[in-house]
Amino acid sequence: MENHVQFFEFANPEKFDRIAKPLIPIAAVIAGILGAAGLYYGLYDSPADYQQGDTVRIMYVHVPAAWMALFCYSIMAGSSAVGFIWKHPLADVTAKSTAPIGATFTLLALMTGSLWGKPMWGAWWAWDARLTSVLVLFFLYIGYISLWRAIDDKNKAARIAAILAVVGFVNIPIIKFSVEWWNSLHQSASVIRADGPSIDGSMLLPLLLMISAYMTAYVALVTQAMRNELIERRIARLQRVRAETSSFGVSLS
Repeated sequence: MENHVQFFEFANPEKFDRIAKPLIPIAAVIAGILGAAGLYYGLYDSPADYQQGDTVRIMYVHVPAAWMALFCYSIMAGSSAVGFIWKHPLADVTAKSTAPIGATFTLLALMTGSLWGKPMWGAWWAWDARLTSVLVLFFLYIGYISLWRAIDDKNKAARIAAILAVVGFVNIPIIKFSVEWWNSLHQSASVIRADGPSIDGSMLLPLLLMISAYMTAYVALVTQAMRNELIERRIARLQRVRAETSSFGVSLS
């Protein structure tokens, strides 16, 4: 019972807002510092690759964006499951607020991947297993966002969107393991490996800095988006109450 109470402890919008309000600027500043450091080390301090030359520097934007695309969808699917099963009041707010951020990261990953692919593969696009599955991920984000906008009943929208998010999560392991399961133009994992990273430390440092910058930027963005969503819902409730009160007054007169 105690765990259940703790689980819903921050469901109160006022409690959430007390934590979120100071968190946003702190996370934004940290993201800015980490991003500036990551770009400096990645663009000016790290060496060029012996095969790819300076083109490899796209990695410091592309890889963190691709990682965040998967991370955001995992958060969205997990929050959707929590909202669908346990009806946690903030779960669907978290999922809905995460979707546009995740879609942006996914689009950034696709665009920078295309820029990287042109000099490496000789083409802007190839129907590679990983590229195709990431494109499917982008469409899943767009579908999720569209469902929220298309359905006026927000409770119904949350349920249907949650089903899409949870079912679509099957695409995440497909993206992750596509380079092992099928012939791929992408290389296998070079950072998270059982025997440790295979990437040189001079390249690993800016990569980790950029991943950390993206992560803290996500915290700032999703927290602000959740605050905005809660405010919009509060205004909508007040408008409904006012409309019902006005209708009740008219009917009495």
